[in-house]
Amino acid sequence: VQLQASGGGLVQAGDSRRLTCVASGRAFFTYGMGWFRQAPGKEREFVAAISWSGGSTYYAVSVAGRFTISRNNANITVYLHMNNLQPEDTAVYYCAASQLQVFRDWTRFNMDAWGQGTQVTVSS
Repeated sequence: VQLQASGGGLVQAGDSRRLTCVASGRAFFTYGMGWFRQAPGKEREFVAAISWSGGSTYYAVSVAGRFTISRNNANITVYLHMNNLQPEDTAVYYCAASQLQVFRDWTRFNMDAWGQGTQVTVSS
């Protein structure tokens, strides 16, 4: 599966933004999809994940209640809806795909595919 992320930009604190990840490849429907982010000087960290059916989601504590992940298998797209953005959300956001069934096991080391990243900058 190949991934293409987009939707980043410069926003103000409290704003909302939606990131989009378009996938290609016939195996898309067998993968869980998710988002990671990497802030300057920090390691890439998990943000959110969604099962292949869309019936199960999982979030990092830092974004739970503010971010929502969703997917549309008809147009093989995954979204990350980000609300109430804060300066600490500033990072490059990467979409990722994995066949690991347990979301809490997802790390930057065991994803099967990565998108190219899209920058989100939140000003205070």
